[in-house]
Amino acid sequence: MASNIDTLAQEIQGPSPAALLRRRVFGHYGLLFGVTVLIVIVALAVLAPLLAGQDPYAQSLVARMKPPFWMEGSDPNHLLGTDHLGRDYLARLLYGARISLAIGLIAALISGLIGTTMGVAAGYFGGRVDLVVTFLINVRLAMPVVLVALAVVAVLGGSLQVVIVVLGFLLWDRFAVVMRSSTLQVRGLEYVNAAKAIGCSTRRIILSEIMPNILNNLIVVMTLEMAHAILLEAALSFLGLGVQPPTPSWGLMISEGKQMMLFEPWVIAIPGVALFILVLAINLLGDGLRDITAPENRS
Repeated sequence: MASNIDTLAQEIQGPSPAALLRRRVFGHYGLLFGVTVLIVIVALAVLAPLLAGQDPYAQSLVARMKPPFWMEGSDPNHLLGTDHLGRDYLARLLYGARISLAIGLIAALISGLIGTTMGVAAGYFGGRVDLVVTFLINVRLAMPVVLVALAVVAVLGGSLQVVIVVLGFLLWDRFAVVMRSSTLQVRGLEYVNAAKAIGCSTRRIILSEIMPNILNNLIVVMTLEMAHAILLEAALSFLGLGVQPPTPSWGLMISEGKQMMLFEPWVIAIPGVALFILVLAINLLGDGLRDITAPENRS
């Protein structure tokens, strides 16, 4: 009798939150694809010393411009061929994944910290704080990212550290705009007013009541800006003002191969396709996380 009552109660209550979450995750094919591809890319980047089999910096003019394995005249020691200096393309591609992932993640974290702090402060406190933050956002939006990045990198010199810092301090505006708007929407809701009524501190209200309910928007912006930072680094490296040779970078690989693109198109196709797949996976991951973490899907 007791088991029948428990079974009936479960049927009335419906599936548990954990079961609903699993159903949403495994039913979202874009999220699964993005997570799978991103895990594969991260694993390849981490295991690059074991998988490459070659030194990405080692040059051999005798073995220069060897084609990849699917073309005639390939070398079994260089599965994806070699570049104009005889460096193994597979090794540089694997080590280049480390550069792209590091730049995207660290730059997004820096810009996210700056933009989220400013946006939440503006949305929650309003008044003069909101006016100052809005003014700073307008100033930032009036500055073209690529031109400012080119100017700063040209003055400070191109390097991995400089590119990360410059992108981190230039990509915070979207975080600020979205977080400000999201905070304005939730700051007047009942649970926030209830927390104020019982005497909760401002810090606790922001961290415990507001942030969990705008986290899904933060996740989406974080993934978008991570992909944006990766593409900007590739653009800067392509123009010669990003990561400097001989450091392996997908944008730099495209730049170094552009002179041979009409004769050996694979030299830019390989890093270009890798860059496309990485950015697509990150965007699909962010879109999927937004869908499953939206407040209307948490019941």
